Amino acid sequence: MTHLWVRAEQRQNETRVGLTPQGARHLLNAGFRVSVEQSPTRVIKDADYAAAGCEMVAQNSWPQAPRDAVIFGLKELPEDTTPLPHRHIMFGHAFKGQPSGLRLLRRFREGGGTLLDLEYLTDETGRRVAAFGYWAGYAGAAVALKCWAAQQAGDIAGPVGAYQSATHLLSDLQGDLVATGAHRPNALIVGALGRVGTGVANLCTAMGVACTKWDMAETAQGGPFPQVLAHDLFFNCVLARPGTPVFVPADSAVTPRRLSVIGDIACDPDSDFSPIKVYDRTTTWQNPALRVHDTPVLDVSAIDNLPSMLPLESSEDYAAQLLPTLLSLKQEAAVWQRARAAFEKHRDRL
Repeated sequence: MTHLWVRAEQRQNETRVGLTPQGARHLLNAGFRVSVEQSPTRVIKDADYAAAGCEMVAQNSWPQAPRDAVIFGLKELPEDTTPLPHRHIMFGHAFKGQPSGLRLLRRFREGGGTLLDLEYLTDETGRRVAAFGYWAGYAGAAVALKCWAAQQAGDIAGPVGAYQSATHLLSDLQGDLVATGAHRPNALIVGALGRVGTGVANLCTAMGVACTKWDMAETAQGGPFPQVLAHDLFFNCVLARPGTPVFVPADSAVTPRRLSVIGDIACDPDSDFSPIKVYDRTTTWQNPALRVHDTPVLDVSAIDNLPSMLPLESSEDYAAQLLPTLLSLKQEAAVWQRARAAFEKHRDRL
């Protein structure tokens, strides 16, 4: 019997989950054993999972789970040096040269476990079977516009938080923009045809922000891209990988420009392949804007759990996309074999 163990997220401001009670019922009916850790912060309540028939277990008890259990979470594990003997499904951020990712791979190597990275669950064409991209783009565009609105008042953006729904977010953001009394900015979106870019574009359209939409055809030349500096806002919706062109070179902060806010939705500042070279660390809910230049002002927003700003909508959307793949875990379908091969390749390079 395949045993899926849904762990409680341990990161601050992370209330999403990758399996809904409805999805858990499907797994149980298919012969899975489903254990769900108790969590006081998860957007879906413990009682709903219990009512679906899940076995409820103590919060953060996954290290003591049976060795054959598959541990399923979304964000990274707390950093320590404990070997990892289980199979883990999560966004590990471990395959692009990140220092924290290399440490995680060593823990798997030492424990004999396996990382089945959600980013590397792909179909035969290489497209991810499930992604939070749309809601990451939607929320990331909202945060960037909050940064721009704060600049109009001579300030830097203050803390952001979660919203009950997209409607609540739009209402709050509209208030911020109206309060500026300023014209609406314009924006350039790179990766506009993907899930992330679509989310950015839809939020911008709802707020009256004119968008220039670029995708592979417009970036095939490999740069430089002076058009980026000619817009008020720039949104990077392209994952860092070998061959990704540089969209914002390191000297952009001191180059004549209109650009004042960068929303790096892909958010890989410590990757060797990051296309945004003016910053080196992610931003946070408490401090969503990183000021990289004062005159003229340039802020970068790069929050790495943006969909958590809309936790219920993003969880339900993602869980529905992922469920067919979770159901195929019993047979270790080709999608899981590809994810395992990606892990083993990077583990063996250590």
